[in-house]
Amino acid sequence: MNRFVNDVKKYMEYAVYSAKSMLKAEVSNSHLSWAWWILDPLLFMMVYSFISVVVFGRSEKYLAAFIFIGLSSWNFFSITIKQSVKLVTRNSGIVSKIYMPKYILIFTQMMVNAFKMTISYILVIGVMVIYQVPVTYKIVYVVPLLVALFTITFGISALCLHFGVFVEDLFNVINILLKLVFYLSGVFYNITKRVDPPYSDILLKLNPVAYLMQSMRECMIYSSTPDLKWMCIWLAIGFSLSAIGVYVIYKYENSYVKVI
Repeated sequence: MNRFVNDVKKYMEYAVYSAKSMLKAEVSNSHLSWAWWILDPLLFMMVYSFISVVVFGRSEKYLAAFIFIGLSSWNFFSITIKQSVKLVTRNSGIVSKIYMPKYILIFTQMMVNAFKMTISYILVIGVMVIYQVPVTYKIVYVVPLLVALFTITFGISALCLHFGVFVEDLFNVINILLKLVFYLSGVFYNITKRVDPPYSDILLKLNPVAYLMQSMRECMIYSSTPDLKWMCIWLAIGFSLSAIGVYVIYKYENSYVKVI
């Protein structure tokens, strides 16, 4: 634990600088520049709204905010995990020349994706204002829910980073699994209304993304309290996965250079 804390303090400046560089590089060759960070979630929200209302003939109260919350959380989770699989090989030039804990590369990607998620949540607030969504003190539950999202994402990403070095086809496997999880997470539909019990309960309790999406919607736009028991459970699981991921990386990271 002490080693982890000291390393985070030592290399965090690099992670922040690297994240800023990646964000600048991402829009440097685009005519719309940073506007894409706003247009991208807006356009996807319109697509999923169309699918939900026109194709399936179903709607949801505060639909735009409902989809924005789900899409923002899902993008952060899925993109970070997919990127983590090949982080070491894609940064082989840095990894082979200097030492730094390899999970710092995950921090960099999480900062980039968290920045984009923040923009999406600002849009959520704008949509809530337009819809005149009543806001109560229960919105504060967003904080521990986001902590759970960050820790679970980091923990899974750390394990994917490690095994991605040794398993060449892991990226394809993760990509398929994430597509399955996407449709089981209720990004553009309400699991409690569209899935019959007990399957809805199983999806919400055993799928952390589904639970976190549903809980954020409950406290942000429906003024209700999320299931606190499962929030604590997923917080504990998130910290446990993160601890395991960091331990595995520390134990085997010296062999990464030999493999790549």
